[in-house]
Amino acid sequence: MKSNHQVPITNYQLRLTTRLIPTLGLLALLLAACQPSAATADPAIIQTAAFETAFAQISIPTSTPVPTETPIPTATVPRTPPALPGMYQTSILKSHDIPRAYVADTCQYLQNKWNSNNSAPGTVVMVIMHHGINKGEASGNDITVTENKKLMDDLYELGFQAINIQQMADFMYNNAKIPPRSVLLIVDDRHFAEYFNDHFRPYYEQWGWPVVNGYIGVDERVDLWAENAALSAEGWVDYQSHGYLHNTPISEGSSDEFITSEMGGAISSIQKYMNKTPIAYIWPGGGFSKRAVEIGTQLGYKLGFTVNPRGPVMFNWVPQADTINDSNPYAIPETPAGNPLMTLPRYWSTDARENIDSVRVMGQEAAAYAEQNKAIELEYYDIVCAPTYGAIP
Repeated sequence: MKSNHQVPITNYQLRLTTRLIPTLGLLALLLAACQPSAATADPAIIQTAAFETAFAQISIPTSTPVPTETPIPTATVPRTPPALPGMYQTSILKSHDIPRAYVADTCQYLQNKWNSNNSAPGTVVMVIMHHGINKGEASGNDITVTENKKLMDDLYELGFQAINIQQMADFMYNNAKIPPRSVLLIVDDRHFAEYFNDHFRPYYEQWGWPVVNGYIGVDERVDLWAENAALSAEGWVDYQSHGYLHNTPISEGSSDEFITSEMGGAISSIQKYMNKTPIAYIWPGGGFSKRAVEIGTQLGYKLGFTVNPRGPVMFNWVPQADTINDSNPYAIPETPAGNPLMTLPRYWSTDARENIDSVRVMGQEAAAYAEQNKAIELEYYDIVCAPTYGAIP
């Protein structure tokens, strides 16, 4: 039975067929001639069969593969770092007490700020100066025993914990971890051991609170040195420099020789009697100068403390004044000295209690402000800093 299915003929087959028709016709005639004469076949049938046989033997060429195009890599668009926010500002400080930064390397600052192993943003230190604690009535810059106890109790109840000078330096330089609300208690001038045992040992034994003593370094009163050296060996009274002669405050007119003798002499005395090297200088009478700050840094001092009650301090955040102002005409402006770490503020013990809650609030505000800007600062760090400084721990 003859099939009605027809195979489509391509252009190639058509051209080939045109060339083969004469050949196939001749072939058909030859085949017909070779057959016996008695069984003469229909020439048309023979020719059709020849055509079908020829077409079956024609191999249809495969299609030529279309070459694929190599994709062109898309250029990476550089990321633009966001603008960093300004410093935390607060209306709690007086208008002329302006927070100043001191870390010059922005990337290092951000890495230390957001390192999870360091102090959290908003960690605040209240530095308090004790000039005297009287067992009788208060006088001048001194407070009474009762007032001192109230001050210590208020600090503790509001969550403050005392730190020493080394902790303070590590925090201010590297944002090392300290209590979120810290207090640095500094007692000015020389005292017998009885003074510390009566007024500060109870807080050391009860809460583990150290106290710092700004010691006058003149080499006299060996008995006084011996008593204080024993307290130093116990580890809870932290002795630092408060000048050598302590009789003349340093000023802009002070010679390099005088500055070096006052600041360097105090180092030598404490090394001699207490077997330690002080790293903080409590400016006698609150007097300092740009040149004194430079010399003090060369001598190895890391921190300096004024008598100016500007406010608390935080990592890379120190309140400073640019000029003398009417509210405190005796406070030397710190900004011209050029180093906030060597001109840190201190609250006087006489008015510290009334400022404790303000310090707490400033810490909370600073923490909230940092959290508000965290994503921006981390994006900036990722774009600008991470390729060189690596990821923030």
